[in-house]
Amino acid sequence: MPRFHCPLPLAVGATVELPEGVAHHVRVLRLGVGDGITLFNGKGGEYTATLAAIEKKRVSVEVKVFEPREAELPYAVTLAQALPEASKMDWIVEKAVELGVTAFQPLAARRCVVRLSAERAAKKLEHWQGIVVAASEQSGRNRLAQIAPPEDFAQWIAQQDLHRRILLTPRATESLSDWARHHPPQAFTLLIGPEGGFSEEEEALALQHGALALSMGPRVLRTETAGLAAVAAVNAIWGSL
Repeated sequence: MPRFHCPLPLAVGATVELPEGVAHHVRVLRLGVGDGITLFNGKGGEYTATLAAIEKKRVSVEVKVFEPREAELPYAVTLAQALPEASKMDWIVEKAVELGVTAFQPLAARRCVVRLSAERAAKKLEHWQGIVVAASEQSGRNRLAQIAPPEDFAQWIAQQDLHRRILLTPRATESLSDWARHHPPQAFTLLIGPEGGFSEEEEALALQHGALALSMGPRVLRTETAGLAAVAAVNAIWGSL
């Protein structure tokens, strides 16, 4: 059954006019009156609805059943990702949502090739939010991961964080997998450097502000691989895959 994010109040028995984007997808899929779809509004659970009317400019549904199903991890994971080149961030966001990442913090680090103006950053943020929606629809998640506006690394790392911050670096003496095996499931923030990694000064600053330095083993992973591999590894060790 097709799944769509519908950011509207939903309730069993209600008739709802679908947002323009969702209505367009219904037409593209050539669905007809009486066909069933699944809707979620990001506030938890999902709704089964039946298409009630399909017109040129509007599509409406009747909400039939609420299912309190969730596909979230039992711990929050924030991916603090230094901005990579080209469209790599699109891929990172999509796959991280599939793996259960709860929030994203794009970072402008010293070795980042990409530099975003305020206008470009706003457009990128809107684009990434669209990717979160699409990935959530595909992966069965009923809550949307949050994406914060890009921040300068030094300014962001100086802020307080209630979660454990983990800095992935090949210079660490302890591995992420060993740490996860010896600690209970908990919320954490994962710091991933850009192409070329964080600078030594940035790593020192992160450690100064309480980050824990861990490695992914003897191989150096690309920026678009490291965070995803780390989240998948922790999920496997903590039994959440």
